[in-house]
This record gives sequence, structure tokens and C-alpha cells, in this order.
Amino acid sequence: MKNSNELIPLKIIASGTALPEYKIYSSDLDLKFNKPNGFVQKRSGIEYRYHSDYEASPAKLAAEALHDTLKNHQISPDSIDLLISASAIPIQALPYSAVHILKESQLNAGTACFDINSSCVSFVSALNVAAGLLALRQYRRIAIVSSEMASRGIDWSHQESSLIFGDGAACMIVERGDGQSGIVTYKHETYPEGVELCEIRAGGTRRNLRTGMEDSDFLFQMQGKALFKLTASLIEGFTERVLASADLTMSEIDTVIPHQASHLGLEHIRKRLNIKDERFVNIYRYRGNQVAASIPSALHEAIITDRYYGRDYVMLLGTAAGLSLSEMILKP
Repeated sequence: MKNSNELIPLKIIASGTALPEYKIYSSDLDLKFNKPNGFVQKRSGIEYRYHSDYEASPAKLAAEALHDTLKNHQISPDSIDLLISASAIPIQALPYSAVHILKESQLNAGTACFDINSSCVSFVSALNVAAGLLALRQYRRIAIVSSEMASRGIDWSHQESSLIFGDGAACMIVERGDGQSGIVTYKHETYPEGVELCEIRAGGTRRNLRTGMEDSDFLFQMQGKALFKLTASLIEGFTERVLASADLTMSEIDTVIPHQASHLGLEHIRKRLNIKDERFVNIYRYRGNQVAASIPSALHEAIITDRYYGRDYVMLLGTAAGLSLSEMILKP
């Protein structure tokens, strides 16, 4: 394994989450789709997920996760000197999402903030950037918040994708620490042949009032079989390269925290990568796919169930629209 002096110093000092008010059971969707009882749960692997109403603000949900984290860990808002929004779906085209979150938060006006967006693995990208900034001592304490309202983009006519999404937000507060904890290795690879396999076409300059657009351009579109095939062809080799870069084997990883993409996707990755079930953090049954909020929500679950601190190595693992693959090995 890598020598400890090669670590990029990073310490997660606090975590928290926030969920919308409405708990949507799969049995509710059975009625919506006029299906027999149990149909949606069997197809989706979800017992319930949370959806926001259409008046709710993702910035407020993000601020709730941030405030939950600060309050529960008795951290002063004044001590946060950088806020990063790590989400896949922006609140609006301009200005960027972090400023909306800052406005809703208890953080001081003037606090530095910006967005990082690499779709479902945005949090992992943000954690890597935060570690670099802390290593350079440009900031002392950074809050990373991922907030998603995936239910706004569901295409209910597309059964495969409409059953899997849930809303939510998660926050991590990080410092440089004492150098005993940090990032052992990190890798991100993107394969643009998958660019059209998972997308929302509108919201930028590609599809708008002047270039032409349809209502469906604002909804999530997925070519599930092709996406699964491409991911399956890449994930084992990618993970081998990540582990080799740290001189580790999968058996040495104590906890694996994956993106909660789908129940079939999670089980496929667990089996293909030979990860023991007890080391695999799976909250999908009660959250669904929360897009970029998925990994930090699962990381928070690992923290509060004693599967993070005190472990030797923890892996964050995800795939994202693009197609991107991202993995990070942390020493807690």
C-alpha cells in the first residue's frame, strides 16, 4: 500500500442530510400506473423514496442539510470559508447554484462559493478539489453540499427510469486535518461514446427557445441497456487501475460506498468487483437514485453506522452520465 506521506491530507469532520417532506411508497406508484400491488417495488427495488413538491427549492434543501450538519456537530457557520455545490442539475442557468445555497444559508455574506458538476459523481470530484485547496492552505474549512430534486425531471411515460429516482441533499464539512487521514488515490475517466445514453437535453444553449426545443428535452432520458453494457465493459478494468495505483486489493477495502444508481446496477457492481455484502453500503431501498446526492448520503450512512471512522480504507465508487467513472480511496 502507499506510504502515508503520499496521502493528500483531508479530514471529514461532520456530515448531515436533508429529505423532502413527501415519502413516496412503491405501492403509491402501483396505483399511479394501474399496476398490481408489489409491481413497482419488484421492478425498482425500492420500498419508498422522497419527492419534493413543485414549490420546494433545492437551495433550501441544501441549506437544511448544511444546517443539520453544523448544528449536530456544534460547528459555527462563521468557520466555513468555502462552500461548494456538488450537484448534477443546476438550480438555473445563471447564476450558479452555490450562490443560491449561500443566500438560503446561515453562512456569512462574502463566503467564497462555486459549483462542481460531473453529474452523479460530482461529490467525489468536489472532495478531490477541496483536498487540493486545503493542501495549498487556501482555505481552512470547506462545506460540500449536494442537493438534487430528480423528481422534477422524471418522464413518467418511461417506465424504466421513472421508478428509480428520489430527492434529497447531503453535506460534508472537511478540513486539512493532521495528515493522518486523506485521499490515498483518485481516478476519473470519461468515455464520450456514452454521451447520449443518459441525458437531459434542455437547460443550456443546445435546446432552448432560439435553437428549438420540445417538452421532452427537459426530462431525463436514458438508454438503459446500452448504458449498462458500456458500464459493465469498463468498470472492472477501471477498478483494477485504481487499486493498483494504491498498491491495494479489493479485500483490503473495509467499506465500499457506491452511487445508488439502481438495485440491479448495485448488485452487478458488487458481484463483478467481488465485494462482500457487509462491506457494501446500500441505502437504495429507502432513497432511490438521488443523483449527485447519492454518494454523500451513503457516506453519511456509513459514518453514522460506524463503517467509516476507524477503518483502514474506504472506497467511493460511481458512474455518471458522460459516461464517466470515478473512484476514490480514503484513509479515514
